[in-house]
Amino acid sequence: MGQTWPILGVGVGLRSKHYDTITREWPAMDWFEAISENFMDSGGRPLHILETIRRRYPVALHGVSLSIGSIDPLNRSYLERLKTLADRIDPVIVSDHLCWTGVDGENLHDLLPLPFTEEAIRHIANRVTEVQTLLGRRILLENVSSYVTYRHSTMPEWEFLTAIAERSGCGILLDLNNLYVNAYNHQFDPYEYVGHIPTDLIGQCHLGGHTDMGTYLFDTHSAPVIDAVWQLYVDALRRWGPITTLIEWDEHIPPFSRLVEEAEKARALYVQVCGGQPNVSVSSERP
Repeated sequence: MGQTWPILGVGVGLRSKHYDTITREWPAMDWFEAISENFMDSGGRPLHILETIRRRYPVALHGVSLSIGSIDPLNRSYLERLKTLADRIDPVIVSDHLCWTGVDGENLHDLLPLPFTEEAIRHIANRVTEVQTLLGRRILLENVSSYVTYRHSTMPEWEFLTAIAERSGCGILLDLNNLYVNAYNHQFDPYEYVGHIPTDLIGQCHLGGHTDMGTYLFDTHSAPVIDAVWQLYVDALRRWGPITTLIEWDEHIPPFSRLVEEAEKARALYVQVCGGQPNVSVSSERP
């Protein structure tokens, strides 16, 4: 099928701490990723900043509350607000997480793992199709970090993730830090995981840091990317070619210049493996 997702180069997450720096300096960044919920119900300065940045850079919207894996009905109010924001901003990518975030209408504000079963695949693929139809665009779903597994899972995560994408027509946002954390916590080979994801399903990857708790790794997005995750990124680039890449840093957020350093490291590896500067293409994706 070939690559159908826009290639944005290397970007960073848009955080309020950096608004002034970005709008004053207009840095040489390929793109920014904004947390959808931070702008869906807000006006004033945050939305003005997002619109101002969107006029100069490609922007992706990344959600944390879709709860695509829940057995609750899809939240129509949430989806309508997301669509309003997406129609206003015209992001090049809309994404969320392959997880559930609550039950009986209560948001637990956590990204909770799913059982990897055929029943869950059917349920989630149908919901993704419904979401994409309502939004009028394809979405990406991200693998989440986890600290428990389900005894009744019948397949590895890569098979589960791939099946949902293939059946629903969505793409995959592969978070390589989450993948590394899970590989350590649940004792599997992260390179085998990467090797099983079809190239044409990959729409984006995330790179971030985590915290070593001694007996397990905890996904905190509060530190630089470690060498092992950089090595996994190089392997992914070799397998898939150019990948839209994001540096995530959500806790203990450093000055913007430090984020730029991480982005430049990703860019250097990108150029080393793929050759030349990232070829940015920002055509939108429709279902």
